[in-house]
Amino acid sequence: MNHTKKNKLPLYIGIPVILLLIFLRFGLYFLKSDGFSGLSMLLPILLLCFILFALCTCGFFAAWVYQDCKKRGDDPVLWAIVVFIATPFIGLLIYFLRRSEIKATCPACGHRISLKAKYCEECGTHIENKENNGVMVKQETHHLKFIVSGIISMVLMLVCLTGFIVSAATGNGVNTDVTSNDRVWNLGTISMNYDTYLNGVWKLDFRSASDGFVKEQNMMVDDAETQMLHADISCETVPDGASLTLWLVQGDVSKSFDVTNLSDPLEYSLSEFENGKIHVRLQINGVEDTISEIYVK
Repeated sequence: MNHTKKNKLPLYIGIPVILLLIFLRFGLYFLKSDGFSGLSMLLPILLLCFILFALCTCGFFAAWVYQDCKKRGDDPVLWAIVVFIATPFIGLLIYFLRRSEIKATCPACGHRISLKAKYCEECGTHIENKENNGVMVKQETHHLKFIVSGIISMVLMLVCLTGFIVSAATGNGVNTDVTSNDRVWNLGTISMNYDTYLNGVWKLDFRSASDGFVKEQNMMVDDAETQMLHADISCETVPDGASLTLWLVQGDVSKSFDVTNLSDPLEYSLSEFENGKIHVRLQINGVEDTISEIYVK
C-alpha cells in the first residue's frame, strides 16, 4: 500500500505544478501586453466571474467524485484530479464509464467485497443478508450538496460566458478605433507565418486577415528629433479595393500611410511625436501574402 502511494506521489504533485505553470504563463503574458486596456470593465468582470464559477463547478463535482470513490474503494484523489482538470463534462463521463460498484465490508475480516458475493474472497466467511446490505447502501445520502452547488455554479458560469460572448461579438465595450491611444481589440482573425519583435525590429508575415484587422506593436522612441520610422512592406496579393494602412499613434497624435504598393521602403521623421512609447499599427483590408519589417532608428 505504501509503495503504491509513493508511485502516485509524483502525479499528485506534478499536476498542481503544471496548472500553476499554466497560470503563470498567462500572467506573464498579461503583464507583457497592455492587459485589458481598450475594454470596458464589464468584459474583464464577466471573464473573471466565468473563470471563478468554472473553477467552482470543477471543484464541487470533483468533491462529489472524491466522496463517491471513497464509498466504492477507488482512488479518490486521482479521480478528483481527473474530473477537476478534464472538466465535469468530460471527467464525469470518463468516471461513470469505469465506475466501480459499491462494495460491502466483510463482518469477519473487514475486507471489501461485492454486494453479490456469497463468500468473502479474503477469509471465506459466508455472507448473509446481502440484499439488506445492498438496500442500506443504496439509501445512503450521497453528498447532494456538492451536486446542487456544482449545478448552480455551472449555470452562473454559462450566464457569464454568454454575456461575455454577446458583448464581445456586438463590439460593446471593445475598442476598435485604430487611432485610439488604448489597445485595439480585433473581432476577426489573421493567418500568420510569423510575428516577431526582436532588438527593436518588428517582422510580420501573414497570409490573410479579416477586413479591418489591426495588428499592432508598441515601440520606443528615444530621440524624437533625430529618429525615423523605417518600414519595408511588400504585399504580394492585392485584390481590387484592398489596402494596407500603417498607423503611428501616440496620445492625441496619429499619422497614417498607405503602404499597399510601396516601391521603396518608407522613412518618416518622428519629430511630431514625443519620446516614449508609440503604437505602430497595420490596418489590413483585403491584402494577402504580406511581409513587413518595421523599426525605429
